[in-house]
Amino acid sequence: MPVPVPQQQSAAPAAEASNGADLTLLVIEDDPARTFSAPELSAAAGARVRIRAARNLTEAGRLLTADVDCILLDLALPSGAETRGGPDTEPDELATLKYVLRIAPRHAVLALTAEDDAELAAEAVRVGAQDYLFRGELDGRLLSRAIRYAVERKRADVAQHQLTESRLRAQENARLERGLLPTPLLDGSDLRFAARYRPGRSRALLGGDFYDTVRTPDGTVHAMIGDVCGHGPDEAALGVELRIAWRALTLAGLCGDELLSTLQQVLEHERQSEEIFATLCTVDIAPDGRRAGLCLAGHPAPLITRQGRAAHLLPYDDGGPALGLLPRARWPRRQVELGGSWSLMMYTDGLIEGRVGNGTQRLGQDGMVAMINRQLAEGLTGEDLLEAAVTHVRELNGGELTDDVAVLLLDRDQDTARDRARNRTRNDDRGRSIPRPRPGQVSPAGAQRPPL
Repeated sequence: MPVPVPQQQSAAPAAEASNGADLTLLVIEDDPARTFSAPELSAAAGARVRIRAARNLTEAGRLLTADVDCILLDLALPSGAETRGGPDTEPDELATLKYVLRIAPRHAVLALTAEDDAELAAEAVRVGAQDYLFRGELDGRLLSRAIRYAVERKRADVAQHQLTESRLRAQENARLERGLLPTPLLDGSDLRFAARYRPGRSRALLGGDFYDTVRTPDGTVHAMIGDVCGHGPDEAALGVELRIAWRALTLAGLCGDELLSTLQQVLEHERQSEEIFATLCTVDIAPDGRRAGLCLAGHPAPLITRQGRAAHLLPYDDGGPALGLLPRARWPRRQVELGGSWSLMMYTDGLIEGRVGNGTQRLGQDGMVAMINRQLAEGLTGEDLLEAAVTHVRELNGGELTDDVAVLLLDRDQDTARDRARNRTRNDDRGRSIPRPRPGQVSPAGAQRPPL
């Protein structure tokens, strides 16, 4: 039987080929002509069947291209150098099949064997073949049906494998991204913390926005929120790097302009392009909770609500540029009086740049302030306030926001803080109380008399 010249390798593997009428079959058998002929196979299939014949595995390797739809392998094919093991290796009846499966992982494979080798045929399917055929029962119609079944089954197996890989990759990415979200370090603080985070990328857990909150040993609470320009995974990774660097530098004692200058150096070394920049807002709240230092690097000013007063923006007229724009920039630190009871909301521009209705109008900072005041009048606070704010902004936009959104809320209640301070004082006094002397110990009033 003449062997056709192999076609050029196509872009798509055979298992992903369309359900066209034509088929290409690679027969690996030491005597292909004894099994069937191309005309009878084409007649049974009702379509043209191109057959390539290989008498050994070396020829099969040359003839195997991506446009092959199926491989028909004779399990009785003599072993070649490709499948021959060492001198101490036990003979393997399926060594030839295993070799073919290794060199053709995306092709459908049919095992051909004798009628009395049913157990071997079943084992071939367990190893990886799509189906098996007995040589004595083989005819053109049966082979044509088996080929098409094997191709479809291989296509389904490949699709299932890809789906499983995709799910595992998505789960791994979700675990990684979830682990990169910050955990606030506020042990010992009187402040309450709440946050909401919504990435703009579809099916992502992490975007270019980032935030963090830590309490240093002197009792100062440091909070920051930032935004790396862009929405891809590179921006998300850079945001994580900046957040971790900010936490490390803050715990090391840096603050204000010195901290932001160092963060700019980190950004300049880690960014993919000189056009990448990041906006940032940092707040350091004094241990008594009544005042704070504010630094703005091209970022929207925080929103503050004091007891009995409407929410309004903190001063923002003396902020510095975004990180990464000017090589020797400076970021002045502004002192802000907070008062006894207050709520401080820090946010990224994704919260204020959503559209309002079908036009081009944006919500903006004024619209956000009005929205928050309405929600405060409804009695919303903490987590409920942030959830309502993000949900309402999305509704105004008419659907999901395209930009990342991060919102952080810190609040302090003066009465609660005072009660906690009293409790801490009582506990400290109890800890400093003089214990009763145990037998055998010397009491503070003098030496204990020896027992009688």
